[in-house]
Amino acid sequence: MSKAGRRGIFILAGALALWTAQALAAPAPVVPVPRISFSIDAAARPQDVAVSLQIIFLLTVLSLAPSILVLMTAFTRIVVVLSFVRTALSLQQIPPTQVLIGLSLFLTYFVMAPTWQAINDQALQPYLKGEITQVEALQRAEVPLKAFLLKETREKDLELFVQMARLPRPANKEAVPLYVAIPAFVISELKTAFEIGFTIFLPFLVIDMIVASTLMSMGMLMLPPVMISLPFKILLFVLVDGWHLVVRSLLLSFH
Repeated sequence: MSKAGRRGIFILAGALALWTAQALAAPAPVVPVPRISFSIDAAARPQDVAVSLQIIFLLTVLSLAPSILVLMTAFTRIVVVLSFVRTALSLQQIPPTQVLIGLSLFLTYFVMAPTWQAINDQALQPYLKGEITQVEALQRAEVPLKAFLLKETREKDLELFVQMARLPRPANKEAVPLYVAIPAFVISELKTAFEIGFTIFLPFLVIDMIVASTLMSMGMLMLPPVMISLPFKILLFVLVDGWHLVVRSLLLSFH
């Protein structure tokens, strides 16, 4: 390389070094950081106490939202049945848990949509418009929710919690307290989910028994029967359109 070429390279490198030094030496732009303050002061008016209680109640409801979604909706039955399907197919992580939970949430929304719409029309919207008080809104919201819970609850389970609570026999469904209806609904949902899961297990159990007896008759005792029966179970599930049948059965079980 000629002297002129080397000189040009040195000049370019020096210019880049000088520009880098100036950039580092320049003051960084100041980004304003917001300051969040939270203070607790003495209430000066009764209205301040009411607002504070409403905030505490709202935070409590938000913390209990997962339990409300799981135990007071159709989510319990749906997610248990879908878990039974995955176990019956002898699949550990297929479909993934996130997929099963997501499908369960959307099916829950589909099943609970009429109930939530009734709560919105009868309780939430009138409360937001200032037509009713908060207590009246809660009382109105309890009616369609309780109707859904009791419709899916077995009388035997409901009678159990009525007796344990030492309550007189309710004259009608409206007289059943919500704290009695919820646990009765949960155990009824679990029983229904296990009944559907047992029905799903039967055909796959037959395939496992046939494969195991065939391997034993051939003297292939060291070969795990699950490895041989898994493709046949998946094939059977695909041929009968298993997901369609399972989802259809779940939706029909709520109507």
